[in-house]
Amino acid sequence: MTTYIVTTIIAYLIGSINFSIILSKKIAGFDVREKGSGNAGTTNMLRSVGKKAAALTLLCDILKGIVAILVAIIVGNIIKNVDKSLLVQLSGLAVVIGHTFPIFFQFKGGKGVATSLGVLLIVNWKIGLICLVFALVLIILTRMVSVGSVGAAILYPVLVLFINTNYTVSEGKGYLVFSILLAVLVAFNHRENIKRILEGKENKISFSK
Repeated sequence: MTTYIVTTIIAYLIGSINFSIILSKKIAGFDVREKGSGNAGTTNMLRSVGKKAAALTLLCDILKGIVAILVAIIVGNIIKNVDKSLLVQLSGLAVVIGHTFPIFFQFKGGKGVATSLGVLLIVNWKIGLICLVFALVLIILTRMVSVGSVGAAILYPVLVLFINTNYTVSEGKGYLVFSILLAVLVAFNHRENIKRILEGKENKISFSK
């Protein structure tokens, strides 16, 4: 039990390192949560700080998910008599929760999309890439990042039902509950966006700028 708890806490702390807040203060001299949508994530960094800062934020947030899962896998390989799949799933949820509610930044963080992508790419690279492409297509078609993010989150559990190969640890069926929880978490984090989408008021990005 101690192994699960400690590994989950480590993943949460990794997720709590919010690079958009750190980089916005370093590069632009303000907290990105004080600008634009108030969200500590890549999209708001793009609008409030710029392309380079947004790209760096995106990369770092993806790496958080990757690192958290790699730590879980390493711990599972070192410690005997633990469920490696459970370690991975707990860490995956914890790192996204950490990104959303970071202990280092008054529990006000981002929406966890990029970090979730990092988790997916390690858990199952095939599913991760499918979700990424699906999200990009939706974003291009609608010019709304939130549509792509929520759409990919909903697609994830569906893919888990049908894809049982390419998992780093264990097999697909054991990840169904995890995929549903992760999808619900991402969708919950986008609840205000979903409301604006339904009202036709959601902000759109410009590809020409």
